[in-house]
Amino acid sequence: MKATLPTSVRIPKVLTIAGSDSSGGAGIQADLKVMTALGAYGMSVITAITAQNTLGVTFIQDVSLEVIEAQIDAVLDDVDADIVKIGMLASPEIVACVASCLRRHRVQRIVLDPVLRATSGASLGGDDTAQAMIEYLFPMASLITPNLDEASLLLGYEVTNPVDFKNAAQDLLSLGPRAVLIKGGHLDATHAELVDYLMWRTLEDGLEVIHSEEFKHTRVLTNNTHGTGCSLASAIATYLAGNHDLSHAVAKAISYVQAGLEAGRFLNIGQGPGPLWHMHDFYPTALPQEKDAP
Repeated sequence: MKATLPTSVRIPKVLTIAGSDSSGGAGIQADLKVMTALGAYGMSVITAITAQNTLGVTFIQDVSLEVIEAQIDAVLDDVDADIVKIGMLASPEIVACVASCLRRHRVQRIVLDPVLRATSGASLGGDDTAQAMIEYLFPMASLITPNLDEASLLLGYEVTNPVDFKNAAQDLLSLGPRAVLIKGGHLDATHAELVDYLMWRTLEDGLEVIHSEEFKHTRVLTNNTHGTGCSLASAIATYLAGNHDLSHAVAKAISYVQAGLEAGRFLNIGQGPGPLWHMHDFYPTALPQEKDAP
């Protein structure tokens, strides 16, 4: 008797709209690794091609607006997406283009990582781009995930300490997104314990209610931190696509990135800060290389 095969198997579908990292540690490449590792089907729209490695970004070439729009249409007209994760948008024009396309396709769930600085410190978008994100994308975003530098640039004042996080999150929430996660990974070395701060709004009996939660975790002592912001936002998006609630999705994503940092502590990739190890659940933890026997 011939076996009956299922006609359809559904897995979460996640679209990342971001820049390409030629060294594979951040951007589109990191996003797709995360989505695959967490059991989702990842798709991509490339907004910029960067020449970068573990030492920094040496060149950025924006993709034309026509090509960006064509990529978005190609994916969403056919495959569709349960959620969209947005990373590097290098110009106000690209921000406006992406926002217009997502509105046209009636995309409901967006995780926006407002990438304005690379880990190396290179600028990936200036004040004009930040203002365009606030104007066009913040009102559409389910969640924004700025680090301390990005929060400071978006707000116009310094956010440097966990005592600043509540007020900063309130101010960012007032700009339109439904939720804000301020990432504490850039806290200075005096903070052995890192804090990420989540604030979100809900409607209860017709009234807006504000919720907040802190996520505390021990700093992983490693130089291999390239792509952590991209990876965290992609992990949150993937868990949300799998129907985890927001708080649980953030907690699981933080745990995933923490494990990736632990597993990648001793990876020797490049001459500068290397990437975390995205595939830690499938391949052995990367261990220190043993010295050759005498």
